[in-house]
Amino acid sequence: MCKVFDYCGNGAFCSQGASHTNPKKSSLFLSLEQNVDVYFPSRKRIRVTAPFVTACESFEQKKQPSIEVLPDECLFEIFRRLPSGQERSACACVSKRWLTLLSSIRRDETFASNPNMPSESNGVEGEAEARDIEGEGYLTRCLDGQKATDVRLAAISVGTASRGRLGKLSIRGNNPCRGVTDAGLEAIARGCPSLRDLSLWNVSSVGDEGLSEIAHGCHLLEKLDLCQCPAITDKSLLDIAKNCPNLTSLTIDSCSNIGNESLLAVGRYCPNLKLVAVKNCPLIGDQGIAGLFSSAGHVLTKVKLQALNISDISLAVIGHYGIAVTDLALGGLQSVNERGFWVMGNGQGLQKLKSLTISACNGVGELGLEALSKGCPNLKLFCLQKCAVLSDNALVAFIKASVSLENLQLEECHRITQAGFFGILLNCGKKLKSLSLVNCFGVKDLTYACPLAAPYKSLQSLVIRNCPGVGNATIAVVGKLCPELTHLELSGLLGITDEGLFPFVQNCIASLVEVNLTGCVNVTDKSVSAIAELHGGTLESLIIDGCRHVTDATLVEISNSCWLLDELDVSKCGITDSGIAILASAVQLSLQILSLSGCPLVSDKSLPFLHELGQNLQGLNIQHCLGISSSTLDVLVEQLWRCDILS
Repeated sequence: MCKVFDYCGNGAFCSQGASHTNPKKSSLFLSLEQNVDVYFPSRKRIRVTAPFVTACESFEQKKQPSIEVLPDECLFEIFRRLPSGQERSACACVSKRWLTLLSSIRRDETFASNPNMPSESNGVEGEAEARDIEGEGYLTRCLDGQKATDVRLAAISVGTASRGRLGKLSIRGNNPCRGVTDAGLEAIARGCPSLRDLSLWNVSSVGDEGLSEIAHGCHLLEKLDLCQCPAITDKSLLDIAKNCPNLTSLTIDSCSNIGNESLLAVGRYCPNLKLVAVKNCPLIGDQGIAGLFSSAGHVLTKVKLQALNISDISLAVIGHYGIAVTDLALGGLQSVNERGFWVMGNGQGLQKLKSLTISACNGVGELGLEALSKGCPNLKLFCLQKCAVLSDNALVAFIKASVSLENLQLEECHRITQAGFFGILLNCGKKLKSLSLVNCFGVKDLTYACPLAAPYKSLQSLVIRNCPGVGNATIAVVGKLCPELTHLELSGLLGITDEGLFPFVQNCIASLVEVNLTGCVNVTDKSVSAIAELHGGTLESLIIDGCRHVTDATLVEISNSCWLLDELDVSKCGITDSGIAILASAVQLSLQILSLSGCPLVSDKSLPFLHELGQNLQGLNIQHCLGISSSTLDVLVEQLWRCDILS
């Protein structure tokens, strides 16, 4: 090795020589931003003294000795002997060539980590490195769009070695000119063996070669997320499965060349697999799902299958082998019929299932839901979305048969009517705690003769959002059946007025904690003031965005009664400067979040009152408040520097 340093002929290594024979070739140097993971210590400027040249001498510049004349093989041997990560990072700043060479060195090829190379500190550094890899202190790097390049990945590979090791890497989007390729992932694989979480989103230029290098270099990988990666196939995922036994989470979304073999391999070679999410992969079918569950069904706990070409066979296998599954989401399975859900429920393998989401599956019917309710005795959360054939009878039958259900969510189930809604409340017993109806157009405000029944005291949370048919008659029945509500959301209900809401609030025996009346434009001060007066001792959040008939009278009641209120949203209400002054004068009130967005009657006169409120505020929204000038806004930003202000 000593011969390498004697190339200039005098036996001395010149550390201050020019890095290149022609210093004008600036393209050979990197232009790195401050956030790039390379370390470059500051140095004093070298004083250059030009020699005196006589007239008879030529002006030909003499070439200075440079390390750049060495071939890559020699530089490789030099770089692998650098004592620490800071020196390697500093060298990476010299040129793209040096950065490329440094990123091509595997960690087991460095001088300190190679046991065949004598070093007094080799054992200590090896133990420290082992502790670092097994520890929990890891760096996270995310490259988006234009920042996603191979050069940056190479810099991350070299620079993070001296800063705690890279643990999580996310690459989102392609740089159209020089995006991430297999070479960038290869640099990460060589320099970051501690990588545990890798996400590749919309990276079309990365294929099997780069991901296979990750598999061979990052054996500690636990989470892999692939989205819109058309160049990745089963070949690289097979390498991941065989070389990364710690893999616990796999997400594959819109990858057109990944098929059944990947799921078969992951189920066979990854004993710690816990989560699998597969969406919109046309090559994945019943064979892959069946192979995955038959091999790993005893360890899988969370599964999400969406927009796949699978049939009732897959549901039957899930119902039989999914003995460890606790969370299951099925969406957009157009080839699945009611028979599949019936077989899945009767498979008796989903005994531990606690959360089930079914979205856009036309096979959901009465027989299938009843079988699921019996085959999933520990089911606590059930969410149905965009189920066009779901009827009142099927839903009520499911509620009757369920023994542990606590949370029911219905979204865009338009065949559910008012009878089905009330049937849920009358047959859910004492277990259901939360009920949500979102965009269910079939629930209409009809005259319904509700049978006499004991008040349903277990329901604590009710959400009815954007159901245009719901009005005062429906709310009146709900108020009688559910007096123990603590969380109430009635959003976008134009048919709700004080006539229905005021008695509803009075019937609430328990004290309300959170109330959301967004978009209830026909609600006035009468109902909202009653909420503040009757439940002010427990009310923590009040959102009345868009209730244009609510005025300062409600703020008076809030300032007098609401001691625990943290969040108040009076956007697009009839609030004036006087109301803001009333809130500021309330000694017991300690708001954290205040929204006045779209209040046209709030002006610059509220500046001292907002300043007073801002002593405790963490968030203030004054967007679209035309009465507040830019100068007032500047003063608020300066005075309330601890508060996040939206303007």
